[in-house]
Amino acid sequence: MNPKIKTVIRSGLFALGFRVTGQTKFKDILDLMKKLRPQDCGIDLIRIGSSGDGGYLIPDDLEGLEYCFSPGVSNVADFENYLADLHIKSYLADYSVTSAPINRPEFTFDRKFLGSSDQENYFTLASWKAKYLKDYTGDLILQMDIEGSEYEVILSLPDSLLDQFRIMVIEFHNLDRLFDPFAFRLISSCFERLCGSFHVAHIHPNGYDGSLRYGDLEIPRSMEFTFLNKKRVGRTKPQVVFPHKLDMDNIPGVSLALPKCWYL
Repeated sequence: MNPKIKTVIRSGLFALGFRVTGQTKFKDILDLMKKLRPQDCGIDLIRIGSSGDGGYLIPDDLEGLEYCFSPGVSNVADFENYLADLHIKSYLADYSVTSAPINRPEFTFDRKFLGSSDQENYFTLASWKAKYLKDYTGDLILQMDIEGSEYEVILSLPDSLLDQFRIMVIEFHNLDRLFDPFAFRLISSCFERLCGSFHVAHIHPNGYDGSLRYGDLEIPRSMEFTFLNKKRVGRTKPQVVFPHKLDMDNIPGVSLALPKCWYL
């Protein structure tokens, strides 16, 4: 098509509220999905938190852990509450609420959003950790649900701090944007960085946001990824049974199974 005609069409659609972009190559998306295929790391998964939203599957490898960082609190702290019963303290942060939803001595709350720089209502994960555990070198847990800001936070995280996390549970949003070449570069860079030090131990789609299908690909818009530091793992093998017996819908009755293209 003539470039001038393309420009006119794009401008007209943009004026109507639509944006036209190129499309990421299927091969690039498939290559990324292969790297993210969940692995059986030889450690059983357990469910921490509630039976719905706020509950996550993590490896049963909590011995020796003392601290969890949990940005994105809203009105749910079931995960952190369970950890507190195991004598694991949690640092919580969320500017959208004024306090932690549960009052426990094991909780320390900051009214801040997590971001890639320190600003009035934001701080970085590195600054947050330095505020309370500056010289602490032991392993940590991260549970993060920050509505799309996870990509900038992960890409800006120092290597030394990233490597301190033994277990990470991160809800990734806007994954349907993998079809957008610009967004694909950002999202894939984030996952590539994590795959350098972590195995994907589990993936659970959030059925509330649905999924996008194109050809043989189906990409849930939001998914909870569980990562286990490779330092804790010997051999792995592909995990091919989904959903896991402990998986539960985020919203009762709103189910979305992990599409087979993510694990077969």
